[in-house]
Amino acid sequence: MQDSKKEIISWSLYDWANSAFATTVMAAFFPIFFSAYWSMGQDASVSTFFLGIANSIASLVVAALAPFLGAIADSGSYRKKFLIFLAFLGAAMTSCLFLLRAGDWVLAIVFYVISCIGFSGGNTFYDSLLPCVASEKKVDFVSALGFSLGYIGGGLLFLINVLMYLKPALFGLADSVQAVKVSFLTVGIWWLVFTIPLLLFVKEDNGGKKVKISESCKNGARDILQTLKCLKYLKTTTLFLISYWCYIDGVDTIVRMATDYGSALGFSSSSLIVALLITQFVAFPAALLYNLFGKKIGTRNAILVAIIAYCIITTLGVFMTKEIHFYLLAILIGLFQGGIQALSRSYYTRLIPKNNSAQFFGFFNMLGKFAAIVGPFLIGIVTLITKSNRVGLLSLIILFAAGGTLLLKVDESKASKEVERFEEKIARA
Repeated sequence: MQDSKKEIISWSLYDWANSAFATTVMAAFFPIFFSAYWSMGQDASVSTFFLGIANSIASLVVAALAPFLGAIADSGSYRKKFLIFLAFLGAAMTSCLFLLRAGDWVLAIVFYVISCIGFSGGNTFYDSLLPCVASEKKVDFVSALGFSLGYIGGGLLFLINVLMYLKPALFGLADSVQAVKVSFLTVGIWWLVFTIPLLLFVKEDNGGKKVKISESCKNGARDILQTLKCLKYLKTTTLFLISYWCYIDGVDTIVRMATDYGSALGFSSSSLIVALLITQFVAFPAALLYNLFGKKIGTRNAILVAIIAYCIITTLGVFMTKEIHFYLLAILIGLFQGGIQALSRSYYTRLIPKNNSAQFFGFFNMLGKFAAIVGPFLIGIVTLITKSNRVGLLSLIILFAAGGTLLLKVDESKASKEVERFEEKIARA
């Protein structure tokens, strides 16, 4: 039932659950631990290259599978089942990082890639459940609530993990290395525990459909081709997807590569971790406040403001030389990160047919993850060639500029008419 408080909170808590992976693992400890422990002895530019490749491989797999799995989920109403499976996969592989020893960089990449697949793939089905729990009137608020809870939940566990890292003896741990390993284990447990409310209380609207999984697979393959055909009738939706593909690349790449960039500039691990904590706790209220900002100036305009802000942040990042600069940039990122993600997700719900939400969110996440293939790879390869992390970072400006330019051409009222005509066409068929 749409707008049920229990379902809204239960749905939003999945952001609380899996954001621990995004903060403790993806943004913080994995990049630091990968270069300092698992791939010790490697040149910083080589470590950055391998980290970028790992992120790109994970994104490529998710990008390839997302529309197919989304189509299957819509066909047989298996969104929750796929979400739970992928959450368990991601949590289990994250926990396995606890077992690795110094020099095990190949296994570290394998476990990390599979964890990212669980994280990103699960988000396809998580996002597709948004229209089931929220009406169009509340969709912006609920989307922002999910992101804000994600920031505070991921931030709380990250804070505990940071204390474990800085003061391992207080937690009965031998040293900071053991503390980081135990942190990976806590993320896996946290992820699973806070997925339970969604499993128990969020009802999936299947429109009366009840199809066997084998039949859903056949329907899913057929629906991929159908969705591609649909997009030619939904030109405004397609334009937004391309725009999103460009600008979210920069956002995701900054999240994944920021600590590696700071480390390459010689900043201490503790300062990088503090900066990430700053981002998390600034982003918590900022995500909700940015929703109000979006209502005041319009959702599309608020996304455009965030894109411009990211262009400025990227440029400032190229020239930073001190740790205080990293802290200030962390504050700026926190102000816009949750807002651009939440409003992009909720804005997209206005541009797609409601009865095919998982299928279309499959393409939404597919394009987002295809972008995350380009960004980390671009930074990695440019850094390797030029031996300059600053030049690698600067390349992201192109993606933000392209995304903003295309978004200016997206007309929501035109999209609504296209969706209406498309649904009428489907009803007549």
